[in-house]
Amino acid sequence: MGAPVVTAPVGMSDAALERFVRGHADWLADKLSRQTPARPFEDGAFVPVRGVEHRIDHHPGRRGTMWLDEDDGQPLLCVAGEEQYVARRVTDGLKRMARADLEASVVRHAAAVNRTVTSLKVKETRSQWGSCTNKGALSFSWRLIMAPPFVLDYVAAHEVAHLVEHNHSDRFWRLTEKLAPQTPEACRWLKQQGPHLFTIGTGG
Repeated sequence: MGAPVVTAPVGMSDAALERFVRGHADWLADKLSRQTPARPFEDGAFVPVRGVEHRIDHHPGRRGTMWLDEDDGQPLLCVAGEEQYVARRVTDGLKRMARADLEASVVRHAAAVNRTVTSLKVKETRSQWGSCTNKGALSFSWRLIMAPPFVLDYVAAHEVAHLVEHNHSDRFWRLTEKLAPQTPEACRWLKQQGPHLFTIGTGG
């Protein structure tokens, strides 16, 4: 399935178009999730971790939760414990990884703009990859851990930039790109590939 295409009236500003898309993000995510086959977290399934496809490898006799490994060049996402808990342990493990990677990016970018982040949350979302409150609280989708690192870093930079510019002005985008030089590539990746991440770990 290709990326969704938005048709806008002649003369519609980019800002108005962005507001329209954001306002219909839940609807779009729902439609895409219905069209794209679900990819449940189960033994033998593939899941991207930091942009690299890993095969889920269940180890029922092992102790622990989740860890990354490799077998003859094939990246593995290993899960211990009973089969009925595989999906939950994969999700929990990816959430921990997402939080660690996002914290590292946020700390670096916040220091660069001399701003304080009051809290950082990683959660399930259906529309936004990240958000920033006027009190400095940042929230992110845990599914960013499935994207390439430069994409996750861009989203972190985007939200940190909102600590300085509470808008999407030209100044905001200049600051975001200064923090994350691959901003244009990351935006394209999210538009083209982002919706598919919401189908991973569902179904089954």
